[in-house]
Parts: sequence; structure tokens; C-alpha cells
Amino acid sequence: MSSKNQPLKNGIPFHIETLGDTSLPRIVFLHGFLGSSNDWLPIARQLEKEYCSILVDLPGHGESGIAANSNPDLFFTKTVDALAAELRQTAFPPCLLVGYSMGGRIALALLLRHPDLFEKAIIVSASPGLRTREERISRQESDEGVARKIERNFDSFIKAWYEQPLFATLKNHPVFQETEQKRKINNPQNLASALRLLGTGRQLSLWDELPQNKVPIQFFAGEKDLKFVEIGHQMVNLCSESKLEIFPGCGHTLHIENRELFLDRLTTFFNKHQPS
Repeated sequence: MSSKNQPLKNGIPFHIETLGDTSLPRIVFLHGFLGSSNDWLPIARQLEKEYCSILVDLPGHGESGIAANSNPDLFFTKTVDALAAELRQTAFPPCLLVGYSMGGRIALALLLRHPDLFEKAIIVSASPGLRTREERISRQESDEGVARKIERNFDSFIKAWYEQPLFATLKNHPVFQETEQKRKINNPQNLASALRLLGTGRQLSLWDELPQNKVPIQFFAGEKDLKFVEIGHQMVNLCSESKLEIFPGCGHTLHIENRELFLDRLTTFFNKHQPS
């Protein structure tokens, strides 16, 4: 495995791990909020014979820093464009793309803004953002409250975070304690800044851009994660080059809860020949 801290691109730093032979098809993996590139290591190791995995620490997570004084109205788009510039130089595109939750939102924006970089994409438990300015402002206010909780008492926040209904199935999974401990490795101040700058309230709506997409997408959602099942149906209805895959018995973290099925669906989709 190779590891490198990338120089600043438009002021955005990225720490990137590469696992596997770079001559193989390359998959860019983007983790969710509170996570890091290490979240994808179990998946990447099982794919190593067929794919090269490019594992990105998003700003404020893992070993990627974040400037708390960044412009919150521009940071999400700057992050997307900076990551695109990095991949263009070092990842030998076109690549394959996988993003989960926050990383799924960033992946979808990356795909829609820079479609030439990718052959196919899998978007897991994610949305194209909130449709109206009023919804985004309300979410910003909510996220600010959450950011303050992170800064005030990180351990208490982590415990409360996983009490949310969308994580109910994960809490009953054998890997839950390991997953919870991994979350505590991150820097709470950086996470709070990431939420303020990359949260759903800071992302411009991508709903109107979905009909223009030409890159094949599969949206993955857990059967128990009703909110994202519904969002998945709405996205597929707008996006002709897409399909929704619902994972039975799973919640928001379906790639952790049923890794075998996730790997099966990923390889089936990425290996499938597209008609010319």
C-alpha cells in the first residue's frame, strides 16, 4: 500500500492511500462523516486482485486537515473541484467511483461536475442535497448545534450519534464496537469544521442536474433506511442511466452490515460490459 499527503489544491488538502496494482481498474472510495479512508480497507483488500483502490481522507477526517476559517458557501464545491484536479493528475482516469453518505454526496457532485473522470459510480445511502434554500438554512442551523456537541463532549456525541434510528441495524452487528471506536480516532475540532463546511446544508441541490447524467450509476440503500430508499427511488426516476439496489435487512451502513452482498453487487456492476 502506498500513502501520500497531497499538496494543497485550491487550498484543500487530501491524504490518499492506494492499495493494489495501479495498472488494474481503479476505484476511488469516499467515506462518510466521522469516517476515514481506513473504513474501506476491508473492501479494498478483498478487491486487490482485480482492482486498485484509491482511498481518500476527506477534509477534516483521518489525516486530511481542514481550515476552519474557510468560506462555508464555497467550500463544498471547492472540495469537489480540488479532488477532481487531484484525480486528473494522479489516478489515471477514467476511474470507477464509490461514495457513502457524506462521501456519496461528494461523489455525486464529483460525477455530475466532472463526468469525464468516471466510467461508472456507486452511490451508497446518499442524496443530491436539499432542494430549497430554506431547507438548507434550516439544516445549517441544525448542523451548527451538532458541531457544538462534538466540540463540547466528543465521546457523548458519538454515543448519541449511533442512537439514531438509521443506525439501529449497525448497533446489533458484531462489528459495531469496532466501528464506534474507529470514530473516536478523528479530531473532534476538525469534524466540527467538516460538518459546518461539508454538511448537507452547505451543498447546493443537484436534483435538477440528475437528468443530464450519462454515466451509469447504481444507488444502494438499506431496506431499513426508509428515508434513503425513498430518495433512491426519486433519483432513479430522474436519472435514466441509473438503478436502485435495496439491501435486505440493512440500514444506513449496508456496506458494513452485509459486506459480502456489497462486494457481490459492486463487482457485478463494475465488471458488467456496457453496450457501445
